Amino acid sequence: MKVSLVLATLGRDWELADFLKSLMIQTYKDFELIIIDQNKDGKIDDIVESIDSYLDVKHVKVDFTGNARARDYGIGLAEGRIVAFPDDDCAYDKDVLKKVVTEFKRRPNLSIVVAGSYDFSSSRFSIGVNSHSAQYFSRFNMMGVEFTQFFDRKKIDGKQFYLDHDFGIGSKYSGAEGFELLYRLLRAGSAAFYTPEIKIYHPDKDHYKLGTGRMLMYSTGVGAYIRKFANQQDVFILYYIVRKMFVAPILKMMLAVVLLNPRKLAYSFYNLVGIWRGFLAYGR
Repeated sequence: MKVSLVLATLGRDWELADFLKSLMIQTYKDFELIIIDQNKDGKIDDIVESIDSYLDVKHVKVDFTGNARARDYGIGLAEGRIVAFPDDDCAYDKDVLKKVVTEFKRRPNLSIVVAGSYDFSSSRFSIGVNSHSAQYFSRFNMMGVEFTQFFDRKKIDGKQFYLDHDFGIGSKYSGAEGFELLYRLLRAGSAAFYTPEIKIYHPDKDHYKLGTGRMLMYSTGVGAYIRKFANQQDVFILYYIVRKMFVAPILKMMLAVVLLNPRKLAYSFYNLVGIWRGFLAYGR
């Protein structure tokens, strides 16, 4: 069961080198790496050349930017049955691909396997939605984040397996491309399973101590994808309207006030502002 890893990259070098090192030690070897290179300066050429004889690599240089667009382009080049979208600043535990394939074989109904995201620690979670419990999940409790999701192309609706170019870094709405895709596939009937036993490492950047700008930027994508499905008269998206646009951010702000934490209060406030900004702007 071949795995295709579609990696979009722009502006990073040593982080990409670290990810490639983690691929070199994978215990499962039947995989290919498709690098969609959006750099204009040959920034990663030497890095890719250094591992070209050790890994099955397609290094594709493109003249456009946008994370979702690049990943979507990579899907068209993928030869594997399993497709994933690693970030260029993440790293795989040595058994990630072996465990992913094992889960798909163990659970023949599965369309999607989602790994846990860890902050370069075996126990401390990083970004995305994580849990200490392995579980099947639906669109009401979506797990993981885009770089922890693995898709079996034989078990999903091929017409639904694409990235919406309006979402993600370098697009109109800077975020939520993974959740938009995941929600769409789950709505189409795909079965999904999350397990924290599959460990992907990524620095924790979703934290108020890093400031509010990142939260404001990425939360617009959340509001926009909610509006996208609301425009399609998807009644189930009402759950996320209530949860993401009212209940959760307000509760977080109230907690920050109780804890006398102004930075956390500002972070939660800009989360709410960003979501509403994306929701109101989508489709204009």
